[in-house]
Amino acid sequence: MTTNWPSCSYEDWRATCDTLHAHTQVLGKLAARLTPPEPQLQHAALRLTARGWETAPLPAPDGSGALVAALDLRTHEAVVEHSGGPAERIPLAPDRPVGDVTREVLAAVRRLGGPVEIDPTPQEVTWSVPLDEDHEHASYDPGRVRDYFAAATQAALVLADYRAPYRGRSTPVNAWWGSFDLAVSLFSGRTVEPPSSADFIMRNAGDAQQVEIGWWPGDGRYGHAAFYAYAHPAPEGFGSLALSPPAARWDGALGEYVLDWDDVRAAADPHAMAVQFARSAFQQACLACSWDPALAATAAGTPPPVT
Repeated sequence: MTTNWPSCSYEDWRATCDTLHAHTQVLGKLAARLTPPEPQLQHAALRLTARGWETAPLPAPDGSGALVAALDLRTHEAVVEHSGGPAERIPLAPDRPVGDVTREVLAAVRRLGGPVEIDPTPQEVTWSVPLDEDHEHASYDPGRVRDYFAAATQAALVLADYRAPYRGRSTPVNAWWGSFDLAVSLFSGRTVEPPSSADFIMRNAGDAQQVEIGWWPGDGRYGHAAFYAYAHPAPEGFGSLALSPPAARWDGALGEYVLDWDDVRAAADPHAMAVQFARSAFQQACLACSWDPALAATAAGTPPPVT
């Protein structure tokens, strides 16, 4: 274990984690509002970059170019940049409520790129106060954020390594602002009937056969950071698969396989252990869900050569 794989469990930094999570929702809502819709809601996903959480280039509402909104977790600022050069920075600091930061970010977007409105209702969280009125979430511990960012960076590198060889359709390493996780989805190419659910996300993201591998710092249901894996749709008995490494296990309450972050960071080679979990979960899920064996096998190969 090295300091590049720091401790990062929800129970240790709950207040700051929830505040940071709320800040990411502002970025995600801008992405969802300004970009053309894509299958499985891919247009709404964010990315983890070398500075933090970040949107892809977003069309400026006034047609003047592109905007990028980011949370710079090194300088602890929200950033709005225009492709023409102008940029504005909003500090993230202790005792700065989410509502204040949200209103300043939206004001910066309007100054740099034109009028825009978002639905400020938070999604997939236990609180319901609109983001631009949220004065409850105001904790921000820069040290905890640095540890989270270091851990999330290592997790993102694991997911990118796992995804690289696959020859079918896959997503980038997405940063999902609703569930505050990083995830990669690999698709079989088969469509499925989306769940008849009142849940907007399930209706719009659940229409393709897929295996998702991800990582998150935990939440109120599960207080520990962990890698996770699940298949959609999952067949009966999916929770009885034999995964490696031995520390991987099925969590019935989550409906997912998990590998705890603390088990990974204690390993002699944390990266290799986490990639082993991802590849094992994918291969076992493909067998259980009757994927094309030749396509599934490509995920265990090597990336195409660069010539």
